[in-house]
Amino acid sequence: MISRRKFISNIAIGGIAISALPNAVFAFTGDNKLNRIGYIAGMIKNELQEGDWKTILKKTADLGYTEYEGGILGDSPKEFLNYCKSIGQKPIAGGITFSKDMDEVQISMDKLNEAGMEYAISYWPWLVGGPFKLDDCKISVDILNQIGELAKKNGLKFCWHNHDKEFLEMEEGKPFDYLMKHTEKELVSCEMDIYWVKKGGADPVKVLREYEGRIPILHVKDMADDADKSIICPGKGNIDFPSIFAEANKQGIKHYFVERDNIVDGLGCLKSSMEYLEALRF
Repeated sequence: MISRRKFISNIAIGGIAISALPNAVFAFTGDNKLNRIGYIAGMIKNELQEGDWKTILKKTADLGYTEYEGGILGDSPKEFLNYCKSIGQKPIAGGITFSKDMDEVQISMDKLNEAGMEYAISYWPWLVGGPFKLDDCKISVDILNQIGELAKKNGLKFCWHNHDKEFLEMEEGKPFDYLMKHTEKELVSCEMDIYWVKKGGADPVKVLREYEGRIPILHVKDMADDADKSIICPGKGNIDFPSIFAEANKQGIKHYFVERDNIVDGLGCLKSSMEYLEALRF
């Protein structure tokens, strides 16, 4: 029979081992799990440059990814859509031009519709590089509302994507809040990047709660424990994904896209990310 002292010692050792693993302390906190997981095409940029796009996408599908966000591959949107259907992967969102010229924006939306996508994304909803000022926000709000109206006419849902600079203080509050509060709720939503929210000094859970119903998509990437707070593959950093996903699940958010900027081995990162996210409970 194991002694009480030995039992307590084993628990202590086990606790040390678990706490040494990035994100392990956040795991298995509930019964919920992600039912579908997507990825950003930029993850496989290197692979696509070196190999056949159909072969590469099939590899991502074999890893368990069922949703796709990014550019249209192949010779036509129709070819791309048909191939995605054949491997069980649904194109969900793609980027569009952020411009005052709605004719230019329309061209982007036409392609997304041909590829069967649901969401049009402005990845940089600014005409400047930042840090942003109040006047910059006013210009962006006007353009965002126009694009949102155009997206609605095209049967698309429109989101803008955040970075950390939207959380830096300006003359009146923060750019993120200004864009969210001054754009039309029915026309403009946010594709929230978890990493950039935290990098900007905000709490992803609090942002979700404050803007419930305005955030239909999450970008899932982790933060390393280094001085630069570098981007790292999900499950290898210090972001508390279970708490974030629990709130997202409560709100009915359905789209989660793995991302890591400038990754050399994209398929490798997608593999480890899927292993982590599939096992995650919240």
